[in-house]
Amino acid sequence: MKVVFMGTPDFSVGALEAILAAGHEVTAVVCQPDKPKGRSNEPKPCPVKECALARGLEVFQPQRIRRPEAVEKLRRYPADIFVVAAFGQILPQEILDMPRYGCVNIHASLLPKYRGATPIQQAILNGDEKSGVTIMQMDAGIDTGDILLQKEITLSEDETGGSLFERLSVCGAELIVTALQKIEEGSIEPRKQDESQASHVGMLTKEDGRINWLRSAEEIERMIRGLDPWPGAYTFLERKQLKIWKGKVISGSVDENRASHPAGCISRVEQNGFSVSCGKGELFITELQLEGKKRMPAEDFLRGMRLQVGEHLG
Repeated sequence: MKVVFMGTPDFSVGALEAILAAGHEVTAVVCQPDKPKGRSNEPKPCPVKECALARGLEVFQPQRIRRPEAVEKLRRYPADIFVVAAFGQILPQEILDMPRYGCVNIHASLLPKYRGATPIQQAILNGDEKSGVTIMQMDAGIDTGDILLQKEITLSEDETGGSLFERLSVCGAELIVTALQKIEEGSIEPRKQDESQASHVGMLTKEDGRINWLRSAEEIERMIRGLDPWPGAYTFLERKQLKIWKGKVISGSVDENRASHPAGCISRVEQNGFSVSCGKGELFITELQLEGKKRMPAEDFLRGMRLQVGEHLG
């Protein structure tokens, strides 16, 4: 089939490569405009653009895909179908109706659960045992279209936002190739989403990474993993930001400890890490990063920083 591919971040690259490897003709790649990055603040191409240029594909980077001039340019690319994977802009109905097979989206959740921008992180934050990818026929709503195919995976106990991102990227790349074949054959049976089971998740901000020690140790541990690598879970130590990269809930932690060590206080210091009292239970910190320093094991951190029991974080 002739495909116009729309995507921007790393998550989308595997799908583009898989579509090409399956023998489909990608007539154009649409992605977000270059954005300033790094200390130089120079505009740099997104991962999908880099992949497209390396493959000799035409790249289109509209500021707003809804503008009439962008819609008309898009109309000039021959396409049987548009494939969308984390593009970053909402498509108007005019574009959805353009190709004969419409537009399909690769979404990183088992819809209708976690419609919206951050389904990968939310699955970990909520302690879900399962996640997956949905190939969806797009409509005018946000992730509300008919389900074409789904694939479920099991989350590991140490799953992070980054590791789940990688796994679902691979899963989505495999599933879109199967979906394109079945769409061309006419062998897919679309099914409506169950609106009674729908949930929505919004964008993350840096502030979402700030740890509230009044929450339970289990919630905070999931937060640490879910927000790795961005925005990262953080607190403050002597007015400096302290990112927590790894921690574990202490088994058998007793709430009586709260009497002498309120939430956010260091309750014990050991050679390989330290414990922090939470709203419920304790969290043992094993990897962290102090503002201006590199990410390191807590054991190395403690060699250069004397922490005292009773010292407060946050």
